[in-house]
Amino acid sequence: MKKIIFTFSILLTTVFPQQLPYQNTSLPISKRVDDLVSGMTLDEKVSQMVYTASAIKRLEIPEYNWWNEGLHGVARNGLATVFPQSIGLAATWDVDLMHNVANAISDEARAKYNRDSKRGERGIYQGLTFWSPNINIFRDPRWGRGMETYGEDPYLTGELGEAFVKGMQGDNPKYFKTIATPKHFAVHSGPEPLRHSFDAEVSDYDLRETYLPAFKKCIVDGKAFSIMCAYNSFRKFPCCGNNELLQKILRDEWGFKGYVVSDCGAIDDMWREGGHNYVKSSEEAAAKGVDAGTDLNCGDQFMNLDKSIENGLIDTNKINQSVKRLFTARFRLGMFDPPDDVPFNKISYNVVNSEENRQLALTAARESIVLLKNKDHFLPLSKNIKNIAVIGPNANDVEVLYGNYNGTPKDPVTPLQGIINKVGKTAKVVYEQGCDLADNMPSFEVIPSKYLFTSIEYDKQNGLNAEYFNNNEFSGKPSHTRIDKQIDFQWWDGAPYPDFHHNNFGVRWTGYIIPPKTGDYYIGGYGFNAARIYLNDSLIVNFNANHEPVKSYKKFHLYGEEPYKITVEFYERNRYAMMQLIWSFVDITMEYKAIDAVKNSDVAVMFMGLSPRLEGEEMDVDVPGFMGGDRVRIDLPDTQQKLLRDILATGKPVVLVLVNGSALAINWSEENIPAIIESWYGGEEAGTAIADVLFGDYNPGGKLPVTFYRSTDQLPPFTDYEMKGRTYRYFEGDALFPFGYGLSYTTFNFENASIDRATIHKNDSVWLKINVKNSGNIAGDEVVQVYVKSPNDDKEIKALKGFRRVFLKAGEIKTVEFQLGKEALQTYKDGEGFVVDPGDYTIFVGPSSADSDLKELTLKVIN
Repeated sequence: MKKIIFTFSILLTTVFPQQLPYQNTSLPISKRVDDLVSGMTLDEKVSQMVYTASAIKRLEIPEYNWWNEGLHGVARNGLATVFPQSIGLAATWDVDLMHNVANAISDEARAKYNRDSKRGERGIYQGLTFWSPNINIFRDPRWGRGMETYGEDPYLTGELGEAFVKGMQGDNPKYFKTIATPKHFAVHSGPEPLRHSFDAEVSDYDLRETYLPAFKKCIVDGKAFSIMCAYNSFRKFPCCGNNELLQKILRDEWGFKGYVVSDCGAIDDMWREGGHNYVKSSEEAAAKGVDAGTDLNCGDQFMNLDKSIENGLIDTNKINQSVKRLFTARFRLGMFDPPDDVPFNKISYNVVNSEENRQLALTAARESIVLLKNKDHFLPLSKNIKNIAVIGPNANDVEVLYGNYNGTPKDPVTPLQGIINKVGKTAKVVYEQGCDLADNMPSFEVIPSKYLFTSIEYDKQNGLNAEYFNNNEFSGKPSHTRIDKQIDFQWWDGAPYPDFHHNNFGVRWTGYIIPPKTGDYYIGGYGFNAARIYLNDSLIVNFNANHEPVKSYKKFHLYGEEPYKITVEFYERNRYAMMQLIWSFVDITMEYKAIDAVKNSDVAVMFMGLSPRLEGEEMDVDVPGFMGGDRVRIDLPDTQQKLLRDILATGKPVVLVLVNGSALAINWSEENIPAIIESWYGGEEAGTAIADVLFGDYNPGGKLPVTFYRSTDQLPPFTDYEMKGRTYRYFEGDALFPFGYGLSYTTFNFENASIDRATIHKNDSVWLKINVKNSGNIAGDEVVQVYVKSPNDDKEIKALKGFRRVFLKAGEIKTVEFQLGKEALQTYKDGEGFVVDPGDYTIFVGPSSADSDLKELTLKVIN
């Protein structure tokens, strides 16, 4: 009867326009959702279960694209504040900062959505449902996507993940600001080339102690309203069709009320060749996914659900259930309410990459930096130094600031620029790249104007002839013509001219490149949207970037002072527009130039490490030591190791600054270089933050969220998901740098550690107190860390159960307190679940996980 009444009311509105029942804001959301879904046809329901949800005009439902990214800033949607990559945010060990960062991200997300929806633009990356954070455990440094995570520890990951979720979703009792989506559920951390087919087999102990706690924290305490299931299988069942994960644990045990989205193509993996071979057809895969609890398909397999129903593979009640969950999310985002009722609709576009958010990015970048070595107080450097050599492939590369899943800031600061900004007026700063990032991995620059010419005639000018079209098909005559000095444009969400539509224009540049000398060059383009590049009328680059900027290039042997005809066509179709014409000269004298620069300097600051071009998600990288986005070895690429040794051999003092997303086995550097800094992929203000640390304007206080091993020889096979021998909790070897480690320019003393009771019952809690004193002469941050060792867990060495980042002035003492109760003491036991056994528990407190840094207390637990 309810469905008939609703359908009749819809018919009435076609003749007598009036408010549809679901638009009645006085009704509870559950009632509004029930009314809306009851009036939808099966085809309409199915159309809402893929990430590109169609508009249903008769019900006044606009289209919606569920795919949005916000890992460390609003990603893939033009201008945005870019915070440090997630692994860098984790190195801050600062829960409040994480919440503030997520709050800023969600502000920018709302601002963009408010503007785009008013324009009628509802495409990919323009919505409010964000597929972040990535809270998988970084169990092995070889995993290329580990940079997206909060490190190797489930407690640290859970605390930071909860803060991120709350910052993204906001604290309004009725509306979400955005929706956060912890991913990838569950037991997922590489290898990347196997992710569509491997089966993760782990013990209940490892599942509950390592792989699930952060998810539980984000769902139960953080109240995340979405979760993404992983590509891989878990115990023979694909995660997106896994009843144990999605029903028994997620919904029955944790009480999850939100919706589950598949990773992109994960439903397809259930049946396609090279996947899990779990079922034999698309309609079976779709049915298995929905039946297990996956509500939304990133892909198109759920469009076959009508066939699934016809074949009796799934009940329509399951469809209704999923669609209701999805519309509950959209209602709670305020998408069907009067705009003035939703407070977040008032957020202005002015917040996007605002000065306030840039300052927050700088704070985050500063706090993320970890001082790994500082022999004889080598750092900070004096600002009176007269000659500084800045060396290395990561010194002036904007890409390495961003990591992956990133937006694009307006004025990013590279490390070189940061140093110039800091001391360039009083010191001579000389930059030489020194080496490529790795073999087969050249570094690029925008082709300078002095090598570009409008023609080869007597009246030639520097630059290229530019024709701007008001369409992306280059049809008709150009609306505007001019000479562009070089091709280096960020039009963001706009267009080159006010009479152009921001999503429909084209630019054609023509002219000549005259290289300065004979040799091998890589020539190509870097941009978002689509482009073609012709050299001497031959097509050399043709890219179409739908998700993130693409760098495409080819190698040529060019003759110096000879002209080469160049044509570049860029065509804009959606979201934001950027285009660069780039090249790289294969300079066999690079290292010699770097050595000469160092010989004429007072100090060399070397920026080495990795790049999101080397490590990341399922990548095609033809570089020794890397495979499919993962790493085969965990030391620096050979090109960089050689340069480090040769520079140090000059006898000049050297500082090594690492720019990377995962742990590096820098054994030789640790032994030979006096000062080493870990800066991660530090976001748009990384260069400023690094310079602040190098020259003493900021005292580093970051701590490692991962163990730095000496070699992969210390680790079990990458494909082994058992935790034995991995991370500080189970690794019994000699680490290069331990989890939680990080130095300071000052010194801290940990004194008078105590617990308020020596004996407690197993359901009671105890208060731990410790005095932390800044015994040096400058202010700084210290991270107080608390670890617990259970007397009845023969697997785990110790586990983090509390931490707090505190600021202390020189000479200041602060008392830091932690309450340790059941959750801090419990251990998972087969057949019993989490229990607190009687016995003597060891409580550790100090500045890192290293035994030598920790003070021990004994707590007796009785029944």
